[in-house]
Amino acid sequence: MKVALAQLSYIPGDIPFNKGKILAALDEARTGGADLAVFSEMAVTGYPPLDLLHRSDIISSSLAAINEIASACNDIAAIVGGPSPNTGVYGKNLHNSAFFLSEGKIKAVVSKTLLPTYDIFDEDRYFQPGSHFQTVELKGMRMAVTICEDIWDEQPFGDKGLWRLYGVTPLDELMKDNPSFIINIAANPFSHNRIKVREEVFIRNAMEYGMPLVSVNQTGGYTELIFDGSSVLIDADGTVLEKLAFCAEEVRIVDLPAPGCDRSRYSFPPLLPDDMTGYIHRALVTGIRDFFSKGGMKKAVIGLSGGIDSAVVTALAAEALGPENTLALLMPSVYSSGHSVSDSVRMAETLGIPYHIVSIEEARQALDKTLQPFFAGKEPDVTEENIQSRLRALILMAFANKFGYVLLNTSNKSEAATGYGTLYGDMAGGLSVIGDVYKTEVYRLAREINSQREIIPNAIISKPPSAELKPDQLDTDSLPPYSQLDQVLFRYIDLEWPAERIIADGFDAMLVEKVIKLVRTSEFKRKQTPPILRVSSRAFGTGRRIPIISHYR
Repeated sequence: MKVALAQLSYIPGDIPFNKGKILAALDEARTGGADLAVFSEMAVTGYPPLDLLHRSDIISSSLAAINEIASACNDIAAIVGGPSPNTGVYGKNLHNSAFFLSEGKIKAVVSKTLLPTYDIFDEDRYFQPGSHFQTVELKGMRMAVTICEDIWDEQPFGDKGLWRLYGVTPLDELMKDNPSFIINIAANPFSHNRIKVREEVFIRNAMEYGMPLVSVNQTGGYTELIFDGSSVLIDADGTVLEKLAFCAEEVRIVDLPAPGCDRSRYSFPPLLPDDMTGYIHRALVTGIRDFFSKGGMKKAVIGLSGGIDSAVVTALAAEALGPENTLALLMPSVYSSGHSVSDSVRMAETLGIPYHIVSIEEARQALDKTLQPFFAGKEPDVTEENIQSRLRALILMAFANKFGYVLLNTSNKSEAATGYGTLYGDMAGGLSVIGDVYKTEVYRLAREINSQREIIPNAIISKPPSAELKPDQLDTDSLPPYSQLDQVLFRYIDLEWPAERIIADGFDAMLVEKVIKLVRTSEFKRKQTPPILRVSSRAFGTGRRIPIISHYR
């Protein structure tokens, strides 16, 4: 059997757009001689559609689209993800389903059994789990059709090792029908520290059940989520025979392997690297590009300060949107070093992006004069520092409003974690590009961006980080060195270790307590940040739900 893996990028809620993509891919698969085309989870609506699923017009439009796609499946079959009505007598109104389309009609509807409610997932809010297990048949072959989490019933879970998260294993039930191979339609978001786990889950299932496995994932950016595609064909012995593009659309027709067949026609993709910086780079570019294109936006404005964070965001934006659609504003004050301006000018000219130098010094002095009667007798402190940051945000938003730009935020994950940022100042923006990238990772990202040619001046990469809001200021005046800070933050946020365990792992107790206090007391700031492009399994935002007022440690 020839199977077309249709890895596409959709727009949540845009049923006509998604339907058009599916029909075009179906034509491509048909032309290529495929017997079956497989599309991703909730392809018709895009994933995740969230509360759009509460709208009756979205559901009726989705079902109409499924029927139209079915009518195009006369000489080819398809498996397409979408919502289906719950026809039972209790439970949620909808199922998350895979529609098997053949002979011009809907031949079967398979509903997702395991509904994840961890990390960014909240499927139990919308769907009733499926409880009926059946294979579907094409050309004399039975297919065990599963939907994403249905093959994740056993997965790595903290210190527990492999852990069964659910009381039922869908594939065990489907094996009673003696299928020939496994199909998994998915919406797996990119996470640099989970993508290998995903592949291991696929391989383990193929080997455990002794049959080939096809998994088709969606691709593209969906607000803060980035879906990387990386759809696969895996043989019964666990060999990855084919892998589709990372963060790109592709329709690839593959031959299902038979026992003892000649496997020389397969591509045998390389193993995932230990250093995922290149993948993070491509994922962030995808996230920026699709946030703008799917939202009907085109141009970005960035405050280019001469520091590493804004330099990396500017480079990523220029790559994603084009230099002509990326505007840099250099906003020096009396505390800005001369090389910060000259380094930024050099970078802007290297990229070929437009830039303006807009000094905030006159405005800063005017505000000092306005507030002086009220602040008399008070020493300058963080108040005056924050005023500078907020003046820069005011100017950036003025350009955004006047010329139709979207402001890109440049705060990194280390800053977001510890509250080292100014509300309504450098925390402003429509999209946070590197808010899920720790500071030490930002440096690796800068070197990756420079791997072909010097885009970010080496002077920016090598100088000590500073907010430049007061004389001779360095980040280490307020924070531990990032080499130490990021290790504690990773254990506390990503691994969810308590303070005692981090200390037992060799970190100074006072350092750990200080860092945890900064994280805990900054929760209110993170509730007011822009959406953050997610590249790890513990990004700030929808996947991490912590009370603003709490005393966890």
